[in-house]
Amino acid sequence: MRQKINKKEIRIRRHKKIRAKIFGTATKPRVCVFISNRHLYVQAIDDNKGKTLASVSDFELKKEKKENKITISKKLGLLLAEKIKKLKIHKIIFDRGGFKYHGRVKNIADGLREGGIKF
Repeated sequence: MRQKINKKEIRIRRHKKIRAKIFGTATKPRVCVFISNRHLYVQAIDDNKGKTLASVSDFELKKEKKENKITISKKLGLLLAEKIKKLKIHKIIFDRGGFKYHGRVKNIADGLREGGIKF
């Protein structure tokens, strides 16, 4: 009898396939996205040293009552772009974390692009 695989396990499998192909360096870090049911986390990682160069989450933003998750994700992308530019980095590798590239993940990427970061 086949076992049912839940969505989290499928996402983790997809993420492992992505991580096998991409690698971040100090000059071109990997920007990793994680989305939980309530919060958004984005960080720039140097895989050579195993260090996080910059990170943002939606805790850092002052949320207004009628702000939805999509507008918050765009602001997160812009905020991370500012932090990355202070480190004099202009190119990144985008790691969507096994999530589909639409909605909040896409808006984070769009915010990074608007902030002047190239993929």
